[in-house]
Amino acid sequence: MIYTDGSSYSGPRTGGVGIRYVSVDRNGNEVIEDVELPGFKGATNNQMELYACVEGLRETIRCRDLSSVSTIEIYTDSMYVADNYRTAMFEWSGNRWRNRKGRPILNAELWKDLIKLIRKSPRRVNINWIKGHAKDKHNRAVDKLAKKSAKNPLNAPLTVVGVRRKKTKKSTEIGSVEMRGQKIRIRILTTEYLSIQKVFKFKYEVISKFSKYYGNVDEIFCSEVMREGHHYEVLFNKNTPNPRVLRILRELER
Repeated sequence: MIYTDGSSYSGPRTGGVGIRYVSVDRNGNEVIEDVELPGFKGATNNQMELYACVEGLRETIRCRDLSSVSTIEIYTDSMYVADNYRTAMFEWSGNRWRNRKGRPILNAELWKDLIKLIRKSPRRVNINWIKGHAKDKHNRAVDKLAKKSAKNPLNAPLTVVGVRRKKTKKSTEIGSVEMRGQKIRIRILTTEYLSIQKVFKFKYEVISKFSKYYGNVDEIFCSEVMREGHHYEVLFNKNTPNPRVLRILRELER
């Protein structure tokens, strides 16, 4: 059994992972091995939850004796991982890492690594959800390991994200800006290049003062780069589940 957990802190953002291997010896005694790994700068919680599963499974396939087991059981308190790994295997991987609406899947590199390992594994792999901070001692242990890892961020970020502070008081709300084919003015808050899908992901705030979406913060995708902190007039598509900038009309003076 592999118990995994991911953790992240903000200000500055760091992330860490916790991994514990649990097996039973010939006498029926539980054998526990904890893995302490350095954390990552600029990591999200979902990235760390995924990375913990990837590293735990990779080490198991590479170095562990699996002759006495029929399945490899991974336990995580991340519903993001447990609820989506089968979809990643059977749907996203065959759809160029996009969902049914065409929206790019985030953390596609990590999902791709996980699915590759599951398919490569000499034993069936199951990923099981376990309630976070439950009475299970192994879950509590990997939670502590993940937090310790996040406080020791020696690794570079898994993805490079440019960031600027928002000026609006509103929080990010995915889908809060309807895609109606409209021209609109936006200020870029974050930029991230999704290398698998070859597209940029942006978080932005609406700065068109007469728009009903003024001040809203949302996410959008575009094949062209826009710089964080800069203002643009753009043309949106008409597909809210898969929001796109169809064209950058002009950059505005700040």
